[in-house]
Amino acid sequence: MEAALSLFAEKSYDAVTMTEVAARAGAPIGSLYQFFPSKESLAEALLERFGEQVVVALGAIEERAAAISLPELAELLLRVLPGMQQERAVVSTLLESRQDASARALELRLLLRRYVTRILRVRAPELPLERVEAAALLVIQLMKAAARVDAENEAGVREVVLGELKEVMVLYLNERLGAGPGVDGSSD
Repeated sequence: MEAALSLFAEKSYDAVTMTEVAARAGAPIGSLYQFFPSKESLAEALLERFGEQVVVALGAIEERAAAISLPELAELLLRVLPGMQQERAVVSTLLESRQDASARALELRLLLRRYVTRILRVRAPELPLERVEAAALLVIQLMKAAARVDAENEAGVREVVLGELKEVMVLYLNERLGAGPGVDGSSD
């Protein structure tokens, strides 16, 4: 799967062959076909793995969400998508090549929204679900902005803009959800 991921990152889905994937992996082509009978099944496995990585990353944040400060929460959320930059690029490439692209993309977006909503719900269980869901949509847009900034800018600019995004998220969440554990980084 790592070989396929790197090849799909370098080339388009259509340009990659199973023979190339096997060669990059240093495995016999028969072994590759044993686990992935087609390039489509390999692509599907990569999409599934990406969804699982999102769930793991956001699940770990959800476990800590009630006990950490808003700045810590914002920092963790803003790191999720930039930490998956190559995978996100490959997922975009794979989705562009699929007939069920819009349905699959919607499934991934809903997964992200469900987990961010759960995280925010931990912070503010008393708020109406509609309000938490609306806040989750804005948080996701900030997360996507962080991923774009991380990918498109040199380190100095990136750090400044990521700091600004964090500040915006903290201010927004404090206003919408309430401070919970210390906004200033304390847990009092």
